[in-house]
Amino acid sequence: MKGNVEKPIVRRIADNENALAEFENEILSEEEEKIQNIIMNFPTVYIHNWSETGKYEVYIGESNNVFYRTRTHYHDGIKKETWQRKLLGNKHATLYIIGHNHFNKSLTLDVENRLIHYLMSAEKVHQVHNGRGNPQKNYYPSDEFDIIFDKIWNELHVMDEELFPDEHVIKDSAIYKASPLHKLTDEQERAKLQILDRIDAALQQNEKQIIFLDGEAGTGKTVLNSSIFYELYCQKEEQNQSDFRCCIVVNHDEQVKVYSDIAQKLGITEEYGEVVSKASSFLHKNPKENSVDVVFIDEAHLLFTQGNQGYSGKNQLDDIVKKAKVVVIVFDENQILRMDQYWESQMLDRYRNKAIEQHNHITLTKQLRMQADEETLDWIDSFTKNQVIKKIPHNKYEIKIFDSPAALELEIQAKARQENSRLSRLIANYDWNYKKGRRPENELQKYWEVCIEKEDWKKPWNYELQRELDKTEAGKIKGQAWAEQKHTIGEVGSTFTIQGFDLNYAGVILGESVKYRDGKIIYDPSNTSNSKVTMRKTMEDGSKQNFAEELLKHEVRVLMTRGVNGLYIYACDDQLREALKNAAEQE
Repeated sequence: MKGNVEKPIVRRIADNENALAEFENEILSEEEEKIQNIIMNFPTVYIHNWSETGKYEVYIGESNNVFYRTRTHYHDGIKKETWQRKLLGNKHATLYIIGHNHFNKSLTLDVENRLIHYLMSAEKVHQVHNGRGNPQKNYYPSDEFDIIFDKIWNELHVMDEELFPDEHVIKDSAIYKASPLHKLTDEQERAKLQILDRIDAALQQNEKQIIFLDGEAGTGKTVLNSSIFYELYCQKEEQNQSDFRCCIVVNHDEQVKVYSDIAQKLGITEEYGEVVSKASSFLHKNPKENSVDVVFIDEAHLLFTQGNQGYSGKNQLDDIVKKAKVVVIVFDENQILRMDQYWESQMLDRYRNKAIEQHNHITLTKQLRMQADEETLDWIDSFTKNQVIKKIPHNKYEIKIFDSPAALELEIQAKARQENSRLSRLIANYDWNYKKGRRPENELQKYWEVCIEKEDWKKPWNYELQRELDKTEAGKIKGQAWAEQKHTIGEVGSTFTIQGFDLNYAGVILGESVKYRDGKIIYDPSNTSNSKVTMRKTMEDGSKQNFAEELLKHEVRVLMTRGVNGLYIYACDDQLREALKNAAEQE
C-alpha cells in the first residue's frame, strides 16, 4: 500500500479574496473531477504566509471547507493587532492549499502539526501565528502519514525553497531539536501531565512547590521542558491571564538563544516580553520574592554554587527558588563541568528530597538522542562512568578509533559533506588554552588552537574563525547554533559549547588529561587547561576540597554522548589509543 500513495495536490495562489474566488471558480469549472472532489469535499490543510523585512510570518490551518475558513480569516482582518490584519496589509502574501485523497480529520491535524513544527524551525520564518499543536495517536491511515508528509514537503520545497528548506536542514536545526511541538514519548507524556497538574494545583492553592526532574544526557529533558513551558502559556492565553509570569533560566549562552528563538517564533515574546535568560539576569530582573509564577531551570547543574566575578551570591538555585511560586529543576549530575558549579550531596538532596516529599520527583530514563542499542550504550557508560574499556561493539551505531587527528578530521569532513550527516564536527576536552575575547599571548599564533605537536596537527577552537567572516557571512549565521554554522567544520568545539546539543557524528579528541594505566582510564588534572576544574572548593563545613578528576570525567561523558549516529575517537595518550584500538578489533 505504501508504494501506491498518490502525490498530494498543492496549489499556490495570491492570498486575497479575489484570488480565492478565482481559484474556487477554476476548481468548479476547469479541474478534473477527482481534484475538484478532493479540494471541495475532503479536509484540506492550508498555509497563509507573508514576508516582513525579509522574514516570513505564517499561519497553518486545516478545515473541512477551506474556502469558508479562509474567508472567515479575511473578515477577521478588521480586528486590530491580529495576524489576519497583518496578512491583509501585505500585498505579496500567498496561500498554499493542500489536499490528498487519504486526508481525514486525524491525518490533516498531524500534517498541520508537523508543518507548524517545521516552519517554526525554518531560519527564514520570523513567527508562526498558531496555538499549540494537536498530535494524533493511532488512526487510519497513520502508517502512511510520513510518506504523505514527505511528498507534501517536497512539493512545497520546489515551490519555495527559502520558506520550505530541505528537510535535513530543518531536522538539524537546534530549534527543531528543542521544539515544544515534538510528539512526546509515553514516559515524557506522563511526566508532562504530572508536572502540569502539580503546577496548576500549586498556583490555585498559592502553595510553594519544588519539582525535580532527573535525567542523563539525551533522555529528552529539554523537549519536555519546552513542551510544558509552551503548554502553560497556551493555557493562560486561553484563560486571558495576561499577568501570568513564567520564565526559563539556563546558564548556557547557546541554549538561551535557542529557547529565546522558540519563544519569539511562537509569539510568546511579543505578548509577554523576554521570558528566557541566564541566572544572574533573571535574579537582577526579579528582585522581589514570589514575583514569578513558574520558573523552569534547565541544565540546573550549570548554576553557580559559589560567588564569582558575575555573581555575588552564594548559591544561584537558592536565590532563584525564592523568586518563584513553582520551580521546576532539571538536573544531570554527570554534566557538572566546573568547580563553581559543584554540588555537595547535602545541598542537592535538600531540593530533591523536598520534591520527593511533595510527590514531585520525576526521572527520565529512555535514551532518545543516541540511536544506539543497549550494548553500545553500555560500552559508553563503562568508559565514561566506570573508567573501563570493554570490547567495542560493531552494531548500527558506529564507534571508530583513529590513529591520528588528521585521519579523524578527514572522516568528519566526509560525513559533514553528506546531506544526512552534515551536522558532524570535531570536539575536544579542555586540554588546550582558550580565553574568550582575548588574543593568544604568542604573537605568532593567530588563533587559540587545539594543537597536537607530535602529530604536527592543529585546528582553531570554536568561535575563532568567526572574526574572519564578512558582514554578509556573519549575518547569515546570526540565528544558528555553533555546529549549524558551515565554517565551524574548520574548528574544534569545546565541551561547554556543545553541551546540550546534538551532532550526527561526534569526532572526539581526548587530550592528555585522559590516560590509560594498569587496565583503567585515569584523569590527570595536571594536563587540563581548565582552571575552573583545578581550583579548590570551599565546602559548607568550611573545608577546601578538590574534585578535578570527577569533573574531568564529566567532560568526557558530555563529549561522548553528543553523537546521534556515531562516535569517532582520537586519544592523545598513546596507551589509551592502543587500548581503544585493541578494543575495536573484531574477533
